[in-house]
Amino acid sequence: MLAPTDINAAADALLEAEASRKQIGLLSLQYPGMTMDDAYAVQSALVKRKCEAGRRTIGWKIGLTSKAMQYALNIDTPDSGVLFDDMVFEDGSTIPANRFIQPRVEAEVAFVMKAPLRGPGITVFDVLNATDYVVPSLEILDTRILRIDPETRTTRTIVDTIADNAANAGIVWGGRAMRPDEIDLRWMGAIVSRNGEVEETGLGAGVLNHPARGIAWLANRLAQYGEDGIEAGQIVLAGSFIRPIETPHGSTIHADFGPCGSVSLHFA
Repeated sequence: MLAPTDINAAADALLEAEASRKQIGLLSLQYPGMTMDDAYAVQSALVKRKCEAGRRTIGWKIGLTSKAMQYALNIDTPDSGVLFDDMVFEDGSTIPANRFIQPRVEAEVAFVMKAPLRGPGITVFDVLNATDYVVPSLEILDTRILRIDPETRTTRTIVDTIADNAANAGIVWGGRAMRPDEIDLRWMGAIVSRNGEVEETGLGAGVLNHPARGIAWLANRLAQYGEDGIEAGQIVLAGSFIRPIETPHGSTIHADFGPCGSVSLHFA
C-alpha cells in the first residue's frame, strides 16, 4: 500500500495537471509497486479535494468494459470513476479549445437511476429494476497522465487510469430517453462519425454482453470497498462499445443511435 503522503502527492499532482493542462509522468513508473487499491485511494483523495473545492458528484462512469480494451491493458476487470456537475455539456455543445488536454470520445448508454443500488449481490435484473431511463451519450475522455513515457516508451497501465479518475472528463447526452424495458439494451448501438466520416460502430452487447452488467459490477465493487453505493438520481455511464475517437481541434462528433436518437458535440 502506498503511504498516505504518496497518495496525497499523487492527487495533488493530478489536480495541478488538470488546472494547468500539463500532463504528469506515469504514476506506475514513479511508484513501481502501485496496486489497484492504491490507485483507487488516489482517486478518492482527488474526489475529496474536488468536493471540498465546491464540485458536486452526480454519478459514475465505468470503463474498460470491452474485451479489446481489457486485452490492450492485460486486465480482466473494468474500472470506474466519478462524474462531477461541471462535466455535463448540452447536446450539440461546442467544447472550448482550452478545456481539455488530449480529448477523445466514446459512445455509451447512460443510465439514470430511480432507486439506490448497494451491493453485494447486485445483478443485471436489480440494475434494470432500479433504472428510471436510459439515454444515448458521448463520454469525453482526457488524461492528466502521459499515455507513453517519452524516455522508456512505457505505456500507462490500469493504475494510472484509475488514479486519474478513469480518464473521466465530460459527458454529453441527448436523443430519446427510454425505459429499460422498452428496448433490448444489448442491441442499443450507434454509428459514430467525425466530421461526417464514420469512425466507429458498436452495440451495447460489447459492454460485458449487457450494459447493465457493468453497473452491477460497480455496485458490488463499492460494497467491497465499504463505500456508499449508487444513489437514486445519479447518472451512470455503462462503458463504451466503441474504441476511443481522437478529437483534434475542429472535430465534430455525431453519434446516431437509430431509434434512440442522436447526440453530438464540436471541439473548437
